[in-house]
Amino acid sequence: MSEQQQQSADRTEGAPQVFGDDARADKRDDEAVSQFVERFAAQLVEAGMQRMSARVFACLLASDSGVLTSAELGERLQVSPAAVSGAIRYLSQVDMVSREREPGSRRDRYRVHSDQWYEAMARRDNILTRWEGTLREGVESLGEDSPAGRRMNETLVFFEFLQKELAGLLQRWREHRDQIRAEYDDAR
Repeated sequence: MSEQQQQSADRTEGAPQVFGDDARADKRDDEAVSQFVERFAAQLVEAGMQRMSARVFACLLASDSGVLTSAELGERLQVSPAAVSGAIRYLSQVDMVSREREPGSRRDRYRVHSDQWYEAMARRDNILTRWEGTLREGVESLGEDSPAGRRMNETLVFFEFLQKELAGLLQRWREHRDQIRAEYDDAR
């Protein structure tokens, strides 16, 4: 067992079995769900996400409702409310979760949306546009014929290509997603 797996096992050993949100919960292996959360969170960390934010995001993703309170997240992850709060702040800033008020309560709930990856990619369009503008300025200031100017221009052309392709890719995804959802609805 790797050190990371051992740490994950240590965190989840004796943890309450609270991953199920509905009647299907009794059919779930809570330990397997907990291991998934930790494994996926570790992969998100490898990709650059903050550790606690990755754990909170994976926990929300693994819940049937996709909605949990800070207390529920803390209980499932065996962490303090402060740790959850910091993670939620980051995830909210990057639009991976949204905050909503629990009806009839002062408690907030945090929701992960099924389209969060699509939305995250769609927002990249604005970032790419800004980068392109800055890179154009860089090419102009360095000179197109200088080695740095050519290198920067190649980066600019890459981002222009990526932005053009991203629009078509997102459209194809929406069509594919709608087809999957229709098939799922038909099966019910």
